[in-house]
Amino acid sequence: MHGIDEVIIERQGSAGLIRLNRPQALNSLTSPMIRAIASALGEFAADPSVASVIVAGEGERAFCAGGDIRLLHESGKRGSAEAETFWREEFRLNHAIANYPKPYVALMDGITMGGGVGLSSHGSHRVVTERTRLAMPETGIGYFPDVGATWLLPRAPGEAGTWMGLTGHTINAADAIHARLADHCVASSDLTTLIEAISVLPVAASSANVHRVISGMAAPAGESRLAAISDMIDRALAYDTVEDIQEALTRETGDFAAETSRTIATRSPTSLKLTLKLLRAGRKSASLGECLNRELGACLGILYNPDFYEGVRAAVIDKDRNPKWSPASLAEVGDAAIDRFFVPARPPLFAM
Repeated sequence: MHGIDEVIIERQGSAGLIRLNRPQALNSLTSPMIRAIASALGEFAADPSVASVIVAGEGERAFCAGGDIRLLHESGKRGSAEAETFWREEFRLNHAIANYPKPYVALMDGITMGGGVGLSSHGSHRVVTERTRLAMPETGIGYFPDVGATWLLPRAPGEAGTWMGLTGHTINAADAIHARLADHCVASSDLTTLIEAISVLPVAASSANVHRVISGMAAPAGESRLAAISDMIDRALAYDTVEDIQEALTRETGDFAAETSRTIATRSPTSLKLTLKLLRAGRKSASLGECLNRELGACLGILYNPDFYEGVRAAVIDKDRNPKWSPASLAEVGDAAIDRFFVPARPPLFAM
């Protein structure tokens, strides 16, 4: 099989391989890449000679650093339909991965952020390595954790997902497993051997067979910092307003709480409040589809949010890392400003 230049589609034994091939851009996703991946998944699902699918990133730096933020930024400024089309196709792909009928193995080696989490953490077999650096960093660019993260993060133990969503901090392999965003840690040097071992499984191989192969090659991920300090995270981030969380953090001792508070203070106040409300709604939701529908409505609202354009300017375009948020403080972001992000997209992605 063949993909496009930026997505290599091939067969190896009984495995279908999808390789993201945009290493110079940390394998960040474009619309053609999303379509190529979705098409390949459909073909592999229908092919009785394919037992499993393996998704990996080319190069040694990243699995996938997320979506093409510049495209979304430029589309929003022009008022074109490209951004909405991108989100609709990406979110449908996330949903397809979560409901894939065959074992779906994601090799999360290197940087795995934003859309990369959507490509991996919804899968049935999520492999991290000693090089994994995973994050949902969207509050730092005036955005919010999407790609179904409002379903995934609330299902992490305690408030670990709340901490990830608000701070956008990067976590390692042990933390990713603790947060239920990954399953096993395999040494990066063993990934080629892992692919070979999965590819020689019989066509009738079950998910349990794939699990046995991966677990047989898994190595200890080390201690999770999030697990070690979970009591503090659960205490301080259990509140339903960002203001209360910040106040609770001041009552905690130690560097972790102070670092968390300082980080939150640098993020877009609008994004922080939107993210927390979406995470709390996601915790009460019955399905990933429900969360993706809600996220799409919020995405369309983001296109009218000045913080998104300012955040992308500061992080991606000018790279001065000095965004000027508007409003600049949590106190200035009222409930009405957040409610406008909860207008449902029409048509919805999925019928509920």
